[in-house]
Amino acid sequence: MSEPNLADADPVSAILAWLQNHPEVADALGGPGRVSGIEEGPWPHLRVDHGPGGDLRDLRWAISPEVTLEVLGDPGGWPGKAELRRILLRCALAAQELAEAPHVPGKPVISGIKPSGLLLWAPLATGHPRWLMNLSVTLHP
Repeated sequence: MSEPNLADADPVSAILAWLQNHPEVADALGGPGRVSGIEEGPWPHLRVDHGPGGDLRDLRWAISPEVTLEVLGDPGGWPGKAELRRILLRCALAAQELAEAPHVPGKPVISGIKPSGLLLWAPLATGHPRWLMNLSVTLHP
């Protein structure tokens, strides 16, 4: 078996799997099956994706890439702006718990998760209400 390397340290897959199985996230979104990597119903829905920034340091050991959390509502406009914001913050808080979870052998070691910017209200042209935020995830193989 080869040694793990930074190419194997994917923060998106780690956070996605964590949030898909987190009871607080399911409660915030109104049920299970509402977290993925794509924009899809049922609504509201949390999408987890690679973020636009971060710090790759020297690519030798630890890196701190960004992960984007995006909560989308129904194209009809519900839930409202304030409720979607609350849902997104609950999901971000749940994501931060991953840094304190026991390490799973063979998976990246996540040592820190923190917000890396502000919340952004950015409704889609399709009518979906949407909030976005980025998390800085410090990890190593």
